Amino acid sequence: MNENKELLQNIDKLHTTELGIARIKKNLKILDADVVEFCKNRMKHTDCFIYKKGKNWYCEIDNIRITVNSYSNTIITAHLIK
Repeated sequence: MNENKELLQNIDKLHTTELGIARIKKNLKILDADVVEFCKNRMKHTDCFIYKKGKNWYCEIDNIRITVNSYSNTIITAHLIK
């Protein structure tokens, strides 16, 4: 199975923790957004570059890198990249 499709087929299972919400909001400088929906929408975009390295998925789009644990479907963090 194409790895990108594996993540996208399980996109409805994505979630994060309270600490993850705070970390993502801080790192991306977003205030009121639902961070899980924000990340899902970025991952669904056709320009999103998705790859797997070790136990994590990495999704890169719009100078943002989103990290997802591939076993638990937990959005770990998101960072601005240069």
